[in-house]
Amino acid sequence: MSIDVGIDLGTSSTLVYVRGRGVIIKEPSVVAYDRDTNKVRAFGEEARTMLGRTPGNIIAIRPLKHGVISDYTVTEKMIKYFITKALGRRTFQKPKISVCVPSGVTEVEQKAVEEAAYAAGAREVFVVQEPVAAALGAGIDISKPYGNMIVDIGGGTTDIAVISLGGTVASASIKVAGDDLDDAIMRYIRSQHNLLIGERTAEDIKIKVGSTYPLMEEEAMEVKGRNVVTGLPKTVTITSLETENALREITDQIVESIIAVLEQTPPELSADILDRGIILTGGGSLLRGLEELIEERTGIHTLTAEEPMKVVAIGTGEYKELMKSDWTE
Repeated sequence: MSIDVGIDLGTSSTLVYVRGRGVIIKEPSVVAYDRDTNKVRAFGEEARTMLGRTPGNIIAIRPLKHGVISDYTVTEKMIKYFITKALGRRTFQKPKISVCVPSGVTEVEQKAVEEAAYAAGAREVFVVQEPVAAALGAGIDISKPYGNMIVDIGGGTTDIAVISLGGTVASASIKVAGDDLDDAIMRYIRSQHNLLIGERTAEDIKIKVGSTYPLMEEEAMEVKGRNVVTGLPKTVTITSLETENALREITDQIVESIIAVLEQTPPELSADILDRGIILTGGGSLLRGLEELIEERTGIHTLTAEEPMKVVAIGTGEYKELMKSDWTE
């Protein structure tokens, strides 16, 4: 029996799904690299914990930028590491690997993903578009002639697509996503509070008090960082209303892209989307108020998939089997 593996190769995180076992790995897409010896020191969570705590010769690399490979050699090693970790030494059989890519990738970028998966030990490689994988992972039957709209907000890209009969009818892939939300919070706090904070703190703010729509009750949290003027440590209080202001430019871009895809959608499928609603997936979909904001601007019921961070990995891993059963009857 062949081993089917699905890899959600993301800018921020990599998830590995093994058929029959589910999502068994979710780790940061980070590699710690020693410049003196040209060797990789650590992958994933271990590499992330080394950030800012290592000698100058060890640097942390994110081998993917905006959902595509920016460092081929390091990506190949990272895929190999995650596959070995997922499968262990229980089998000598090469796995069949499905890897998802953003819907806007070029043929060259897609080829790079395929080659990296083969070099990492795959027997067969299938490339799946991210929105299609997200729809399958969310439990949507995409083989029927009905329009389904998926908005997958990852770390490096936001993929928006209308899917019908197993294919993409209208789509957009924008290089604005979760990482940009963190950057926007960092810039806002620097400009409004003269406070320098790191990526981890920005992400913490986004998760704890971040919002894109007015909350019933405003929330606040204390944030520690370095004063830009004095260079000394400083603590400020950040509110959910401030995060709404900080994130407005990014969330507006996402909503405008959703509207642009809706404008390209054939009328019959538009009617289906009005009935079925818009489905949000990916880590960025967990940002509070996003459902309400999209619903207010589009007039279409919007909801977030269950376990939105896992659906792309699940859909990628199940893609081959689901599509085979749908289309070979």
